[in-house]
Amino acid sequence: MHQQGILKTDDLITRFFRLCTEMCVEISYRAQAEQQHNPAANPTMIRAKCYHNLDAFVRLIALLVKHSGEATNTVTKINLLNKVLGIVVGVLLQDHDVRQSEFQQLPYHRIFIMLLLELNAPEHVLETINFQTLTAFCNTFHILRPTKAPGFVYAWLELISHRIFIARMLAHTPQQKGWPMYAQLLIDLFKYLAPFLRNVELTKPMQILYKGTLRVLLVLLHDFPEFLCDYHYGFCDVIPPNCIQLRNLILSAFPRNMRLPDPFTPNLKVDMLSEINIAPRILTNFTGVMPPQFKKDLDSYLKTRSPVTFLSDLRSNLQVSNEPGNRYNLQLINALVLYVGTQAIAHIHNKGSTPSMSTITHSAHMDIFQNLAVDLDTEGRYLFLN
Repeated sequence: MHQQGILKTDDLITRFFRLCTEMCVEISYRAQAEQQHNPAANPTMIRAKCYHNLDAFVRLIALLVKHSGEATNTVTKINLLNKVLGIVVGVLLQDHDVRQSEFQQLPYHRIFIMLLLELNAPEHVLETINFQTLTAFCNTFHILRPTKAPGFVYAWLELISHRIFIARMLAHTPQQKGWPMYAQLLIDLFKYLAPFLRNVELTKPMQILYKGTLRVLLVLLHDFPEFLCDYHYGFCDVIPPNCIQLRNLILSAFPRNMRLPDPFTPNLKVDMLSEINIAPRILTNFTGVMPPQFKKDLDSYLKTRSPVTFLSDLRSNLQVSNEPGNRYNLQLINALVLYVGTQAIAHIHNKGSTPSMSTITHSAHMDIFQNLAVDLDTEGRYLFLN
């Protein structure tokens, strides 16, 4: 390929991989069309025929990534991988838009999964670029999130829940560097499910997707409960309040090194447990959803109880529509409640006191909570207390 000048310029590389991807996909479509015209054809043989070409293409990509540039030059390898993944994404999205309901997930799923396995093989040259490789795949999956390519959603869920991908992202990558990227992919999934779950529009395809989501969460709850603990806020922020099962699955996670008290212990007082003084880790930037002026007015009110209109304007700042079940900005309510709560505790600690009924009353922080409890309607009050 080097001798023929195929890899000489960026344009030639792009053209080569785009044509290869389109040819492999076209062969898969032809093979699947053949099965539709001839129902007697063996589906396993048809699938094997598709895989034969797709796997050969993936093997070529993996070889080129491994051997591109100098052995120690990781930049060239990652640049090539990003280019190839970008080309496959481009072909997929165009195919998805053109074919619509005739779109087939199989060839793209096979390319991504086999390339992921090939580039996570136990080889020194691959281990040195493993984090950059995983980052490239995470970026690719984020671009192909279900809201962008709903026809690819089943394959997408299978890719992000593959045991190798989960293990690499959440266990093998040092210093938990893969956690925020994987959390973003789960948020992409919850955001896609949210409107269907909020309106309880669970057609058969959505039921299958929801069941698959629950299974992924159960795996995470069993093997990586600390991950769910650290990102519980971000996940619950995008899950509709009526999805109690989904929320409870996430909120039931606790670190494996923690021993929970027996709820049937006589005279158990939760507020007397020593662990209650340990603040939970929240790795989500929850104040990021607050509009700058709102945040400025909130901070000012907490310090000086001004502007005086802050409390009277609070409900209108939180309400976004008059549609029942969707009246309020849920993310803003969650951020407001958590921010005011953490600021109240910090304020009490700074005065050398501990949070109690006497230290929390008659404060600006409690003014805001009381206003929310009294001024909001039933729906808003439920969101505030939840």
